[in-house]
Amino acid sequence: MKYIELYKRLEDSRLYIFSTKDLFCLFPKEKEGTLKQQIHYWKKRNWIRVMKNGLYEIIYPQERNIPDLFLANKLYSPSYVSLETALSIYNIIPEVAMGVSSITTKPTREFKNYHGLFRYRSVRTKAFLGYRIIEENRFKIKIADPEKALVDYIYFKLYDSDKIDVEEERFDLPAIRRLKKARLYDYASYFNKSTYRTVRNIYAHL
Repeated sequence: MKYIELYKRLEDSRLYIFSTKDLFCLFPKEKEGTLKQQIHYWKKRNWIRVMKNGLYEIIYPQERNIPDLFLANKLYSPSYVSLETALSIYNIIPEVAMGVSSITTKPTREFKNYHGLFRYRSVRTKAFLGYRIIEENRFKIKIADPEKALVDYIYFKLYDSDKIDVEEERFDLPAIRRLKKARLYDYASYFNKSTYRTVRNIYAHL
């Protein structure tokens, strides 16, 4: 298989980020050993870039402007963007520049690559909800609803430090007031009593 054939197949499928498994699906007649040898060769030629073990980004002859939020979804799946990243996007907290934070049902992980830092916090399957699909540069991205992003944040804040100080968090209180209270309480109910109680207390003092 020639690289131009790979590029055309990935371009047609919009698989600018692809896995070894994707290649096996696109080229089922190719031997596994041959595909792995070609991946190694393409890496040496700087035609593809390693995102993590088994996941690659195509960068030649054209490197795409792929949103970091989309990369976060692809890097560790299932996952959706949440916590500080989502809260910053929704202007609930000041702008955050340190990587992309996400929620997953898999073990907590952290990846660092060419694009930056990607952090993932783990929740139980029943709490893996409350996200929407947005589109950026034709890339579909899973991101928490603003209410779920706040509840996710509160849950892990309590998990890490047992308490949360609203003033220290620098929340934009008018932005929180605009959130849907019933949705906040509903999302909080999927976590523990401490999270639910803290959400109610914060909203009661707005």
